[in-house]
Amino acid sequence: MAGRVEAVGGDVTQFRPGDEVFGQNDSAYAEYVCVPEDGIAPKPANLTFEQAAAIPVAGITALQGLRDKGRLQPGQKVLIIGASGGVGTFAVQLAKSFGAEVTGVCSTRNVDMVRSIGADHVIDYTQEDFTRSGQRYDLMFQVAGTRSPSDCRRALTSKGTLVLCSGEGGGRWLGPVGRIIRAVLRSRFGSQKTVMWIAKVTKKDLVDLTELIEAETVTPVIDRRYPLGEVPEALRYQGAGHTQGKTVITMGVGG
Repeated sequence: MAGRVEAVGGDVTQFRPGDEVFGQNDSAYAEYVCVPEDGIAPKPANLTFEQAAAIPVAGITALQGLRDKGRLQPGQKVLIIGASGGVGTFAVQLAKSFGAEVTGVCSTRNVDMVRSIGADHVIDYTQEDFTRSGQRYDLMFQVAGTRSPSDCRRALTSKGTLVLCSGEGGGRWLGPVGRIIRAVLRSRFGSQKTVMWIAKVTKKDLVDLTELIEAETVTPVIDRRYPLGEVPEALRYQGAGHTQGKTVITMGVGG
């Protein structure tokens, strides 16, 4: 979410009414929301409110997945599975900013877009199976797709890391979560590492993203914009799973 501060409370605050901010809140489908101060940060100066609203959850998921869980280093080869989606488009750009050689996996219609945001190589999963190409990656970041962890590990180096944000369906109760948990447990007995986690939006990470965005290293990719009154249609479109980047709800605030 992104907007202007209307009021502040508490004895100490860094924000004043009128300040432009962005952040995360579970009740963001509204014109006004109440948020804790530690859940927002100053909006990147070079972005509109709509662009800033597309950042927090997706951008921080990509940042934490690559930097904190994947421990990505310059010169490493990284594969982003689901490179055209909300998290994936941030992941491609962030990985490039960290000095990695980036390969994105997406469908045919998204190949040009993924290449345009900085991917060194793009694999069209409808034409090529990345797990059988013979290429090996130091870090694999799965944010979409249905390939199992065991399939993905075939394309890892002997000491590579698989960071999971999604997984294939399976299991009556846990579904993909059960597959992910089993993959993490198995990785404890080998040289390859499998990691899963739940991203948490923090002010520090919002500020880190702001620095990259204001340096024009990273920019949000927005597929469609919907007014507040069309939230159900926006959710249907997002739920279909074919967005390029993010879908944004507009509130009528200035750009």
